[in-house]
Amino acid sequence: MAHISKLIACFPDTVLLASRLLLALIFVHEGTTLATHFTGTVKAMAVVGIGAPLVVGVIALQLGAGLAIVLGVLARVGAVLLGLFCLMTATMFHMDFSNQNELLHFEKDLAIAGGMFVLAVMGPGRFSLDRFVSLPFMHKRGTASARTASEAS
Repeated sequence: MAHISKLIACFPDTVLLASRLLLALIFVHEGTTLATHFTGTVKAMAVVGIGAPLVVGVIALQLGAGLAIVLGVLARVGAVLLGLFCLMTATMFHMDFSNQNELLHFEKDLAIAGGMFVLAVMGPGRFSLDRFVSLPFMHKRGTASARTASEAS
């Protein structure tokens, strides 16, 4: 186990990149699926009281924030938005704990939200487009990437 943590410590930016890709995959895939089956999605969501404008917003959020995380452009913002989205989805749609499948979806949404919030705190790492954009809220002091950037200056 110690060997794994030492290996991860040697390649934090690579681990952050892999983590970003894994976290974003579900949102980019789901957003694409919802968009390509838009009429069916709108009909299915209408059953639970969600109208077409909100469906468009969900698709835009999943694709926009998902791609932001993949590319590392405003990745912290995308991670916070998707983390909050997961918390809302868990509490709005997966609260029937007598149903094992719903409980599993609830727990997965919470786990994904946790991963998103960790990403928001850690930042996207060196392998991101954020490092080419100079916005103060995207670079948190104390992370490996911020230390590396300040040491290079």
